[in-house]
Amino acid sequence: MRNEKTKTGGRTILTYGTFDLFHVGHVRLLRRLADLGDRLIVACSTDEFNTLKGKRTAIPYAHRVEVLEACQYVDMVIPETCWEQKPKDIATYGVDLFAMGDDWEGKFDDLRQHCDVLYLPRTENISTTKLKELIQTMHLIVPDAGQKMTG
Repeated sequence: MRNEKTKTGGRTILTYGTFDLFHVGHVRLLRRLADLGDRLIVACSTDEFNTLKGKRTAIPYAHRVEVLEACQYVDMVIPETCWEQKPKDIATYGVDLFAMGDDWEGKFDDLRQHCDVLYLPRTENISTTKLKELIQTMHLIVPDAGQKMTG
């Protein structure tokens, strides 16, 4: 995490995501966001919320949070448990800027009544989806805990 003095006051940035299979695209997004303010808060989608969204993660929530907390650009990690929590989080944490990747362009414009909203370009040629597809093609998928490994 960044220097302790950056955790109070100044400009607060908030972003949301699953951050599964943490990769260079995540790092670059978090670095750009950290450069825009004094405090970066990351809301990480819980396993339960991902299930509601129809998403399956490779890495459990607690591990994703631990990776985010270890990232030098992140000041605080909070759970994302539902779509509707964003306005409350903005108020609770005194958020000045809500930011997401441009794959969400326009989806959160209604939050402009609470704070500034910014959509940043994604890092080209890298995404969790692409990584999962690559792993599948390499036949390196780890079976579910209930399955027996062969070979």
